[in-house]
Amino acid sequence: MEFTYPDVGATLTGDLPAGYTHLRHSRVLRVPFEEAAEALMTWQVQHRLGMRPLPSAPRVAPGVKVTVHLAVLKAPCGIVWVIEEQDRAGWAYGTLPGHPESGEESFLLERLPDGRAKVTITVFSRPGSLLTRLGGPLVTLTQRLFLRLYARALDLYAKPADDKDQKM
Repeated sequence: MEFTYPDVGATLTGDLPAGYTHLRHSRVLRVPFEEAAEALMTWQVQHRLGMRPLPSAPRVAPGVKVTVHLAVLKAPCGIVWVIEEQDRAGWAYGTLPGHPESGEESFLLERLPDGRAKVTITVFSRPGSLLTRLGGPLVTLTQRLFLRLYARALDLYAKPADDKDQKM
């Protein structure tokens, strides 16, 4: 895969590169770890936020490509790393050519002693197009908002969309 930035995988090590905006948001979820993990690993979070992810596979895996559509924006990404363990689950995707940003975003769930999950979303990014350069601080504010919305979507909507008992 041809990523648009050299620091591929930096969200896994936690050593975020200089020259990017760094954002991180954590939230303890009310839902069981297993439900949150399944929603995260099957693109449900993006669907819940009104995005249209078009992945090359129905489940997150290394090497999977996905183009996330939000209104008129298209954001091509590639899965950089994946963790599926008993007490941790998550993944990161990095920007591919055509993405308005350049960088990486990761979603990591950790099982808490009571069976719930804590999610941490980490981003490093910089403008990758004229649109995002012109957007300046507004782009960063929008990213901050989406980090919170991702966590909230996992918390409120971890059950599959076709679950008839689901409450919105």
